[in-house]
Amino acid sequence: MTDAKKQAALDYHSQPIPGKLSVEITKPTSSAKHLSMAYSPGVAEPVREIAKDPENAYLYTGKGNLVAVISDGTAILGLGNLGALASKPVMEGKGVLFKRFAGINSVDIEINAESPQAFIDTVARIADTWGGINLEDIKAPECFEIERTLIERCSIPVFHDDQHGTAIVTAAGMLNALDIAGKKISDARVVCLGAGSAAIACMKLLVSCGAKAEHIYMIDRKGVIHSGRDDLNQYKAMFATQTSLRTLDEAIEDADVFVGLSGPNLLSADQLRKMAANPVVFACSNPDPEIDPQVANETRDDVIMATGRSDYPNQVNNVLGFPFIFRGALDVRATRINEEMMIAAVHAIKDLAREPVPQEVLDAYEVDTLEFGSGYIIPTPLDERLLDRVSSAVAQAAVDSGVARRPYPSHYPLQNVADVYGG
Repeated sequence: MTDAKKQAALDYHSQPIPGKLSVEITKPTSSAKHLSMAYSPGVAEPVREIAKDPENAYLYTGKGNLVAVISDGTAILGLGNLGALASKPVMEGKGVLFKRFAGINSVDIEINAESPQAFIDTVARIADTWGGINLEDIKAPECFEIERTLIERCSIPVFHDDQHGTAIVTAAGMLNALDIAGKKISDARVVCLGAGSAAIACMKLLVSCGAKAEHIYMIDRKGVIHSGRDDLNQYKAMFATQTSLRTLDEAIEDADVFVGLSGPNLLSADQLRKMAANPVVFACSNPDPEIDPQVANETRDDVIMATGRSDYPNQVNNVLGFPFIFRGALDVRATRINEEMMIAAVHAIKDLAREPVPQEVLDAYEVDTLEFGSGYIIPTPLDERLLDRVSSAVAQAAVDSGVARRPYPSHYPLQNVADVYGG
């Protein structure tokens, strides 16, 4: 990043006031009567009602439209373990996206925990404050146990977006890309470069969507993850295959799919040439992908390419998923975000890319046309239809799978505060 761009980013976060979020008052406060209702003595009445029935917190407080964005700063996007406080700008940014795209309020919480168990205990003790918890930027493999334990201990949705958000958007784009390539996911030979939280979640969700685990070759820093290795944690071991392949160069031969969740420039043009006809390449390392899209397209005119960058077609962007997944979960007061809800989100995102694109979306991106095909396999983040399609699909899946505490809303998107809180 140039010095000018660095300064522009710093100015954005610091001017005219530091930070990117503020708190707003939702009730009148212009009179003494208002203030007595807001605090003492009027506040005593909802306190008594909540003490009688905890569900009344959704009626008398902002709990039902409030998500905590929580991190320990051990895996800050693209920057690594820089500590809890350093993650605060990212967590604030996540809050901006929740509000901008789904009307969800959020509070960012950075926990300086000495161990995963301390992190778990801290979050579990304060979980009742919110309607949902978005975990963010927590390193693997600790993130798996942290999320699993919190899901068990909390009665609200707990969702590690680095895992599942990435997986949901990847799976949606992948199903479309394979369809365009004339291939079935059940037949696809997949090479995954990277074995962190996002990579493992992506491959698990692809299997749930029809991919065969025996057709997946996951590669970490030591090479192909195979059944003969004795250095694998339980999460990598799920993808240990019986194979004589040991390197990316060997595994990429005749592969239908390459998913990169690793680092820049790790897939060469020569390796891309080895892939099967109509290869699907998701090079998601950000800001620099595993292979530059220009190089990929010059190497193979049949490649279907996606990246994590906004300045290339087919951006794999978590904002296509997490705001609307939480919106749907909150609207039916789901106790968790389960696999059925995630798969519903996959198909909602996938199907939206196949529909005609509204003019306002074309105008926002200053293009004349966007049509389903190799250059448009995933909807754009500014497509306002995502709120309706993804949220409603997730809410319905929560109801159908038995984790909802409210019935399916009568309409989407929700129009006002009364809709959100059920008033």
